[in-house]
Order: sequence, then C-alpha cells, then structure tokens
Amino acid sequence: MASSKEWYSSVAQSRTNGFADIEGASLYYEMAGAGRTVVLLHGFSLDHTSWDDQFATFASRYRVLRYDLRGFGRSTSGEVEYSHANDLKGLLVYLNIPDVDLVGLSLGGGAAINFALLNPQMVRGLVLVAPSLGGYAWSPSYTEAQASLVAMLHQKGIGFVQQLWLRQPLFRRAMQNPQVAAKLKKMIDLYSGWHWLHPTLGKPLSPPAIVRLREIAVPTLVVIGEDNAADQLRIAETLANGIANARKLVVPGAGHLVNMEEPAFFNQQVLEFLETIE
Repeated sequence: MASSKEWYSSVAQSRTNGFADIEGASLYYEMAGAGRTVVLLHGFSLDHTSWDDQFATFASRYRVLRYDLRGFGRSTSGEVEYSHANDLKGLLVYLNIPDVDLVGLSLGGGAAINFALLNPQMVRGLVLVAPSLGGYAWSPSYTEAQASLVAMLHQKGIGFVQQLWLRQPLFRRAMQNPQVAAKLKKMIDLYSGWHWLHPTLGKPLSPPAIVRLREIAVPTLVVIGEDNAADQLRIAETLANGIANARKLVVPGAGHLVNMEEPAFFNQQVLEFLETIE
C-alpha cells in the first residue's frame, strides 16, 4: 500500500491545468487523478480553491475536474449572455469528457441541476450541496438583502460590499472557524462583484428547474447543513421530495459551506455515495 506521501505525490504528478475559451469567456480549470470524471462546481463569490479539502482526496479514486465559473477566480466574464450549465457543457466538450458525476455547492449546485436537465445522457450522479434552484421563490428577507448589496456596491464600492457579504447568515458558521474564515475572506476579496452588476446577462433555464425535477433520473444526494438559512433548507426539502432517486443528508453543526466546514465527514459521505453509483 502506498504511503500518504506517495499518494499525494502521485496525485500532484497527474495534475494538469489551463484555460478554455468558452462562449466569450476564458475559464480556468484544474484536473487530477484517473478514471471516471467527477466535476466540482463552487458557490457564488467563491472559486476553485473552495474544494481544496476535496480535490486531492477525490483524485485518489477518480479523475477530478474543478474550475472557476464564469466571472469568478481566474475565469473572465465576457460581456455576453451565458449560462453556467452551458459553460460546463462547453468545457467538457473542450476536454473531451463524455459523462460525469457532478458535485455542486450553492450556485454550483443550481448549475449542476440545470446541466442534468439539459444533458441527461452526460450525467451519472448528482451531489447537490445547499444548492440554488431555478424558479424557487426566495423569501423577502433574502431578496431585500441582495438588493441592498447591489445598491451599496454602486454607492460605496466593492470593498465595502465584500465585508457586508461576509456577514451574511449563509457564512455565520464558516466565519466562526478561523481557518475557514481566512480562506473564505481570501476568495471573496478577489471577487469583483461582476454578477451583481450584470444580472441580466445570466440566462435562466425555461421552464425552470423547480417544475422539472421529475425529469432527473440519476442517483442524487442532497447535502444540507442543519444550521443553514431557511431558504436553503426549503430548497433541500423540495429537491429530496421532487427528484425520484434522491436522498437528503443533514450535516449536524454545519452551515452553508459544508465541504469547507466539515471536510472529513463530507468527503466520506460523498465518496461512499459515488461508490454506490459504480
């Protein structure tokens, strides 16, 4: 059996990275490992480094692809209409990857759902971690908070809004952990706020995903922290009830960023789930 040092060395040696030009944007990606492909999709205002606790571990069993979604991290935005689901399709075609398992957090979870609806033949399984959901009616408190952030961005600039964003209820648990908080702050400090300023460029799925959940037939694991916001808890329940082959996993003591807050537990549960798909 290989030692821990040898294992990480082999993963590092298999690692590749680059940029792919997809529909007016340049998307930064990284891959490591071998075998069937697992794609990691990050949340809003985050980037590919939010999966640092998963990337090498998952790559010991699978080929793992993580990338910065359009307008986040090292990926450019492009001043054209787009959808994250279509960007993912373009990236997989560019990399010649025919089918995948998708692990998506928050915004990335919503993109995974839309991709599965648009490209069912390309998806083997879904892990949806506190995901967004197209067509969901967000609570007044959530929509008012988002509108306030946009107004402040115009009035006081991105630095002020980045600090406000870190104080959102979504990140309460994460900010209580100094190590996670430092990593979260670093990612958000790099976020330009482009999606707040250009909401009309994002193309929604029509009809929205919330009315099409019965079309998803692949095994699905819905992961939600017990201390997440009420909207996210409701979305998780909607998905667990609406997707025929889904089960819900509630993570005790976790908030929104389950994979960063409870990485050991998250990794064990997700890898066990992926093994059942094999």
